[in-house]
Amino acid sequence: MFEANSQNELLSPSQNPLEPPLQHSPEPPREQPRQGRGGLRTGAIIGLILLLIVVFVIGGFAGWVFASAKSSATGTTTTTQAATTLDAVRESVAAKVKPTIVEVYVTLAKGAALGSGVIVDSRGYIVTNNHVVSVSTTIQVILSNGTKEPAQLAGADAAYDLAVLKIAVPQGGLTAATLGDSTQLKVGQEVMVIGNPLGITQTVTNGIVSALKRSVSEGQGAPTIQNAIQTDAPINPGNSGGALVDLQGNVVGIPTLTAIDPEFNTPANGVGFAIPVNRVKTILPQFIQG
Repeated sequence: MFEANSQNELLSPSQNPLEPPLQHSPEPPREQPRQGRGGLRTGAIIGLILLLIVVFVIGGFAGWVFASAKSSATGTTTTTQAATTLDAVRESVAAKVKPTIVEVYVTLAKGAALGSGVIVDSRGYIVTNNHVVSVSTTIQVILSNGTKEPAQLAGADAAYDLAVLKIAVPQGGLTAATLGDSTQLKVGQEVMVIGNPLGITQTVTNGIVSALKRSVSEGQGAPTIQNAIQTDAPINPGNSGGALVDLQGNVVGIPTLTAIDPEFNTPANGVGFAIPVNRVKTILPQFIQG
């Protein structure tokens, strides 16, 4: 009995053979560290940024190409429209002025000569160059419709190489030119010359005013024309006495001379002179009044 009690004292409650042995509960699994997720997210963001940059660059370049092409097309269209408009203006001016231009045919003591003239008054007054008619024996005017009319010299201004002719008013009347203001001319302004160069009637050429207030002479012993208009529009023989007009269809000068090349003593291309129309406006009333 003693031994049994001793044994019981030596056994701890946990070592009771009637109780099942204690089992340790397993530790919960440890969460694996998220090592790759942060890197993947950063890479995705960088990739997206790069993609957006590429899209913006490509889009910007495409937009620039489109804008450039559009601008070029617009510029070409504008230039074409401007050229078309200018052509239409010239055609309108030519149509307006041509009926006022006449051919002046004169007989001389020996031979004949040809020039141009401008109807400046519907009562039959025509302005031409003095050098065209100054030594004539007879003068005949051929209108734009082909009608021929004899003409008389109504007056002359030799210092400005101007002459005024008078014809009878034909049936159907006459169309008179509109006289402009030569003091308003500017260097570089576009002008047109209408006349009968080399006997080719109703010829239109164009150019610009290349200088103003020139002093020019027809030759040795001839008077010097003051304040002449210099132009690069061709002024050939036969154009003398025609019309220098602006793009509104107003006569601003009367072509008179072509510059002479002193080296070859021949007419210089692209340099001609015209008498300012304001001089015509000064003398015309005097000759009309007699």
